[in-house]
Amino acid sequence: MQSSYRNRKRRKLKADINVVPYIDVMLVLLIIFMATAPLLNLGVDIQLPQSAARAIQNEKDPVVVSVDQEGKMYLTLTGSPREPVDAEGLVKKVSAFVHQNPQVPVLVGGDERVDYGKVYQAMVLLQKAGVPKVGLMSQPVQEAPH
Repeated sequence: MQSSYRNRKRRKLKADINVVPYIDVMLVLLIIFMATAPLLNLGVDIQLPQSAARAIQNEKDPVVVSVDQEGKMYLTLTGSPREPVDAEGLVKKVSAFVHQNPQVPVLVGGDERVDYGKVYQAMVLLQKAGVPKVGLMSQPVQEAPH
């Protein structure tokens, strides 16, 4: 019993802290912050509806959803005339068409006098229909005659 007591007295206590796990955690957090920092761009200043953008060149004719001044929606599918459509009909028709043609471009054209909420509602309906990417249509800027 006394020999174990002597061994304890002779050993010195270590007062060092093992910092390796802390460095590992710090490096993992650094990587996480570096990866997520570009995604935190929440405040973007935009001005609508200026449009001096280039026209999109596509081989396929786009699906066009138009919203008129009263907020009524119209659908123009490739190769068919423009037809009035309600919310449920828009989702069904666009969903079926996009399912058969997944690469077809889908555009939303809203009258500049219509409430932004109506255009936004059309975009939400297109999202429900399974459209992965929606473009907004605009007219080129007209220069005033001198």
